[in-house]
Amino acid sequence: MGNICVIGPRGSGKTSYLAALAYRNRIMGKSKGFKIIPLSDDSRKLAEKAENIICEGESVEPTVIGQEIQAVDDLPYYSFNLEIKKFIFSKPESFQLNVRDYPGEVFEKIADQNSSDSVYEEFINECLMKDVVGCLILLTAWEKGADSFYSRVMSRFIELMDVHDRTNDLRLAVAMSKCERGELWPGRLDPETDLFGVHLRQTRETLREKILAPNLRFYAISTFGVLRRTDPRPNRIDEQGKSGMASVLRDAPHWQPYNMIEPLYWLSKTPKTQVKVK
Repeated sequence: MGNICVIGPRGSGKTSYLAALAYRNRIMGKSKGFKIIPLSDDSRKLAEKAENIICEGESVEPTVIGQEIQAVDDLPYYSFNLEIKKFIFSKPESFQLNVRDYPGEVFEKIADQNSSDSVYEEFINECLMKDVVGCLILLTAWEKGADSFYSRVMSRFIELMDVHDRTNDLRLAVAMSKCERGELWPGRLDPETDLFGVHLRQTRETLREKILAPNLRFYAISTFGVLRRTDPRPNRIDEQGKSGMASVLRDAPHWQPYNMIEPLYWLSKTPKTQVKVK
């Protein structure tokens, strides 16, 4: 199967999400129907420190383009193989998840058509390579101005998809991350209507208008989840970490992340038919 990219702006929770995948596999084993195997050196390092990231707020230093980061090869590269067993006696399905840990500022530069630095250009080229079957796009803000900004970013990203001949064959799973927040949790069951339709309506319409329906789906994701079914407070607290504020589990024994695997699984499945846009 092809590769999947995870992209998003600053603070969208990309590293925590990946660390949680690795950590959850360690504590749950195969009992929850999936297995994740780190493939690259950076992936193995992330898996080793995943428990500290999730439970104690240890975080990697923010990725900033500067003297040490001048090209894509300078950025961490996470590669995992995911095995998913949908039914007890079924054969596991597997796919590969490859993620370059791009700084959020690079994602945000998509809206600026004058951006031309090498890291940005390599970011676009890598996301839109033919062996990338889909992108998981993590969005997290909904305050004033966020919808308009995200809409501009998505509109420009779709233009770049067209330039790279990916308009008809690149799948986009667009997720509202950190949906454990009280304002968002009730809308998680129908995120296209109750999250994007309420908080990011312009972004949703931009995507609906320009992306083929079989290639677009909306999700809600929560790395930390809520405390309990009867106590829907976020199972997350923000603490001062080495690199600033970091989110950590409030109650580790009751950790139940929400919907982390489903968008990856959907992205890995190629639609049976595609309708070309003329």
